[in-house]
Formats: sequence, structure tokens, C-alpha cells
Amino acid sequence: MRHGPRSRRRVSGFWTSVTDWLEPQEWQAVALSLRVSTVAVLASLPFGILVAHALARWRFPGRGLLNGLVHLPLVLPPVVTGYLLLLTFGRRGTVGAFLDQFGIVFAFRWTGAALAAAIMAFPLMVRAIRLAIEAVDPRLEQAAATLGAGRGWVFLTVTLPLILPGILAGMVLAFAKAMGEFGATITFVANIPGQTQTLPSAIYAFLQVPGGEDAAARLVLIAVAIAMGAVFLSEWLARVIARRIRGA
Repeated sequence: MRHGPRSRRRVSGFWTSVTDWLEPQEWQAVALSLRVSTVAVLASLPFGILVAHALARWRFPGRGLLNGLVHLPLVLPPVVTGYLLLLTFGRRGTVGAFLDQFGIVFAFRWTGAALAAAIMAFPLMVRAIRLAIEAVDPRLEQAAATLGAGRGWVFLTVTLPLILPGILAGMVLAFAKAMGEFGATITFVANIPGQTQTLPSAIYAFLQVPGGEDAAARLVLIAVAIAMGAVFLSEWLARVIARRIRGA
């Protein structure tokens, strides 16, 4: 189906009205939040799948400790998590000092905001994927293994297709958490407009100055729209994947 000039003008006009509705600083906060959240989810997804699979299927010494460490950001105050990140990944931190030799810096950079968001969202991602893995009948995996498939191939061909809806759910939960992360982010990377000021930080900053309520309200509406859009997209993709699995 082709889109005519009128359709393209309509889309262009809508996008222009949205960008004109927001001030440059507000738009920077929205764009940075989308960038931070996307990077946080995509970078942590392989680790989330691995940890979820380990907790759901493997039995090993220290499994309880790993489970506790994964869920620790949920129970710790976000400011404490941000402070621990600063101690670890700051320029003088144990890991940050080493990475700084190679030009890799997290503290007071947008990459640090992505790291903080990924750590805060990681438990939600792991939980959703782990529940999906535990719902898969182990006999299906055992049947594939008896046919000579290795563990990796069994996971890729049997387990992974069945847990795709759970992976999507975990990604959406992690994205929403990353978009709304405030405490750990502002502690670790501060609130620098155009550099580390994410959507929640910008809302907080606007509420601290007289006359900033309107800007804060606009950003709140944008945040709600993005969150709802992510949820609807996830539900639609989950239904599509479920239909394909049933039809396979």
C-alpha cells in the first residue's frame, strides 16, 4: 500500500506540531530518555535471558545468592544503588578507574544513565523471562535432547520460540522502568541538561522553579503516551507470536 503526498504531509504535520509543542530542553530530555531506555534494554537483554535460564533450569552452588543479587535493586533505595554505582564506576572507582584508561567513562555521562537504568530494570526483565521459562514443559526440551540436539540448539529451537512472549513482557517492563528511573540516575550522573537530564529528572527540575508546571505537565503527558504505546506494542507482538507458535 502506497502512501500519497497527503498522507506524508499529515504525518509530517503531526510530527512538527509535537516538536513545536515542546521546548528544546524538553525535547532533549525526551530524546535522551528514549535513547537511554533503549540502550539499557538491548544491552541487558542477553544477560537477562542467561540469568533467567540459569535460575529456572540450573542447580548450582550460590544459586540463592545470585537470585538475591539480581533482585537487590528492587529492595535497595535507588539513591543507594546510584551511590554504589558511583563508587564502582566513577573515575576513581574500582572498575571506573580501570575503564578510564581505555577512554570508557560512565559517571556523569549518558552512558552512565543507561547503566543505572539497566541495573534498576534488570530484576523486572529477569523475573518475566524466568516465569516464561518455568512455564515451558521440560519434557519438550528432553525430547529434543534425546534426538541428539545439544543444550544450545535445544534452547534456540525449542525454548526460545516458546518464551518469546515472556521476553517481550520483560523488555517492556524493563523499558518502562528505565524510562521512569530517577534516584539512581541522578545520583550517578547528576542532572545536566542536554547530557544526562532524562525525562524524570527534567520533570523534577521544572517543578523546582516558578512557572515550570506547564513544562512538567507536558513531559508527564509524553511519558504516559510512551509507556502506553510500549504496552500496546508489546501486547500486539505477543499475540502475533502466540498465533505463529500455535500455527507452527
